[in-house]
Amino acid sequence: MEKGNKESKKWVQKEVSNEINNRELAEEENVDWRGRPSSPSKHGGMRAALFVLGLQAFEIMGIAAVGNNLITYLINEMHFPLSKAANIVTNFVGTIFIFALLGGYLSDAFLGSFWTILIFGFVELSGFILLSVQAHLPQLKPPKCNPLINQSSCEEAKGFKAIIFFTALYLVAVGSGCVKPNMIAHGADQFSQSHPRQSKRLSSYFNAAYFAFSIGELIALSLLVWVQTHSGMDVGFGVSAAAMTMGLFSLVSGTMYFRNKRPRRSIFTPIAQVVVAAILKRKLASPSDPKMLNGGHRVTNENVYSSTLPYTPRLRFLDKACTKIQDTNRKESSWRLCTVTQVEQVKTLISLVPVFASTIVFNTILAQLQTFSVQQGSSMNTRLSNSFHIPPASLQAIPYIMLIFLVPLYDSLFVPFARKLTGHSAGIPPLTRIGVGLFLSTFSMVSAALLEKKRRDSSVLNGRILSIFWITPQFLIFGISEMFTAVGLIEFFYKQSTKGMESFLMALTYCSYSFGFYFSSVLVSVVNKITSTCFDSKGWLGENNLNKDRLDLFYWLLAVLSLLNFISYLFWSRWNVKFSRNNNDSNVVGDENI
Repeated sequence: MEKGNKESKKWVQKEVSNEINNRELAEEENVDWRGRPSSPSKHGGMRAALFVLGLQAFEIMGIAAVGNNLITYLINEMHFPLSKAANIVTNFVGTIFIFALLGGYLSDAFLGSFWTILIFGFVELSGFILLSVQAHLPQLKPPKCNPLINQSSCEEAKGFKAIIFFTALYLVAVGSGCVKPNMIAHGADQFSQSHPRQSKRLSSYFNAAYFAFSIGELIALSLLVWVQTHSGMDVGFGVSAAAMTMGLFSLVSGTMYFRNKRPRRSIFTPIAQVVVAAILKRKLASPSDPKMLNGGHRVTNENVYSSTLPYTPRLRFLDKACTKIQDTNRKESSWRLCTVTQVEQVKTLISLVPVFASTIVFNTILAQLQTFSVQQGSSMNTRLSNSFHIPPASLQAIPYIMLIFLVPLYDSLFVPFARKLTGHSAGIPPLTRIGVGLFLSTFSMVSAALLEKKRRDSSVLNGRILSIFWITPQFLIFGISEMFTAVGLIEFFYKQSTKGMESFLMALTYCSYSFGFYFSSVLVSVVNKITSTCFDSKGWLGENNLNKDRLDLFYWLLAVLSLLNFISYLFWSRWNVKFSRNNNDSNVVGDENI
């Protein structure tokens, strides 16, 4: 008996030693700007992350000023009709986030996050400059007219003018898309999850990243939109270019302090190997004891960060990929026999899909706040005083004014308090945070629907124009819900132990925005087609006049979809928690309290 205990202790000591070596190897994978192993005392930490936060604030400042007022530019200067303009905006934003996948892949596989940001940052900058040039030169735009008086007399941008516009617009989209996931990942890479103290600071970094985002959005939606409205879109686009230049300067200034992760070349090969091996061995019975699987032995020690993943009894058909063929001495290839860690990485990616899908409707609601809600504001009384009018696009600044105070309070007061109650480093686990945000977003659409009904009745029946401040609640509610859902989603995805795919997983969170905005375009078109057929009209959203459209009914439809989406999320989050790995806080997948 004593002999067995001694052998068991030796085995555990050996495994702990291996894990410590793995941690040291993980540290060596981080290098400085010259490619030498990084030093914890010189590189990384919050000091390095501040330079990335500077880039994030300036980048969102530039892109938000363009995106949030783009529909006004499309209607007033490019003379696109309302429904087409709304779809151009949503397609533009959707393209930004779909290209996040390309940026994440290039970073993890070939370039690294720093060089990906730098290269595509200049692509984005060139798009801003081209937009500014076109907006400044009359010969590159359609002739001036007033689309509110007579839409048919306005010439829509076509031919060479349209080519210039869409080239500039999609240079911005491609550049911003490839930059966005790498900003978050590069900042998070400055903190080592192998150290408990830095793991706690990582959660604070995600809150700080949202604070930087809020600052950038606030300046864009107030100062920059005001510049666009009063000095012209050419000056506004030029200011966006200047903001992007400042962001790139911030990034380059931190070069000496960054710890950079080496790219891994083939991030999809291990995934493909698991799928192929599972298919080839689909008729093979998996052992009942997980320790019999290839690489199934694993030590669990709370003081040692593990670079391998423990076995979880979910998606068991993938276990065949790491099942050894008995009665043979022939060594199997990596395409026929994988490790438990490889299989668990694939399981993790699959388990992220329903959480990812649950945020698509959430971002469809965001699309409405950047399109139809801006048009709502345009048809309301924007006068603050006799000489000052609030630009409708600046309405979206309202939640960020609140959030620049709320986010620091959340991180400094609520998180330490919640941490004592839950024992979780982030205060409340990411899945809970996402769920709170999804639930609140439903009430944003309820508020929008009630307001639109009141605005339309006041205008059509009483000839009275409501103050623009009536629209405030829908933006405030969604701003709070976004603080929960957006940060929770980023933290949840980044902390999944899928080694070497951090930037790509960040890109997936942005893809949720993409699918949300694309779904918005589809939903608008489908709703218009169905309602035009059923009610013998141009549809709920086809009149180019909100007093004739039924935007309130469209908002009620989104409120119902949002509630159904939240119910679906509860099911999938519980499924995720059921098979969560609670080995060390850095690997927490779910929330036991959901």
